Amino acid sequence: MSAQNQLFQETIAPYSLPVQKTLRALRQLVLKTAMQHEDIGPIEQELRWGQFSFLTLETRSGTTIRIDGKRAEAHKAAMYFHCQSGLINHFKELYGDQLTYEGKRALVFDARASLAEDIIRHCILLALAHHLRKIPAKIGN
Repeated sequence: MSAQNQLFQETIAPYSLPVQKTLRALRQLVLKTAMQHEDIGPIEQELRWGQFSFLTLETRSGTTIRIDGKRAEAHKAAMYFHCQSGLINHFKELYGDQLTYEGKRALVFDARASLAEDIIRHCILLALAHHLRKIPAKIGN
């Protein structure tokens, strides 16, 4: 097992199996989205603020994305973005009540429900390419 995979497994271990499954799915969405867009470059995975994080250190194309379970809400997971990036407000404009938001910093997911993968993938792309201007504003553009 790679060091990144081991770190990820250790980070999600305290959570319920459904939350772990959601966090695994979110991680795969981040990694696959990055691989599909060469301008993003390689993704560095590490712990930041105790949360599993994805960074575009080589290209500096985007802002950090962090994922974690919600400790106070046993069946929820979240994907965090820099609160001053404006990304959450942008996601709200694009997707309204199709997603659940926490302030200006997070998307929240109920581990008992399925993920809106296309929408989440687009939000991930907007974050990982936040400093680029080549990314379509909406799915299908």
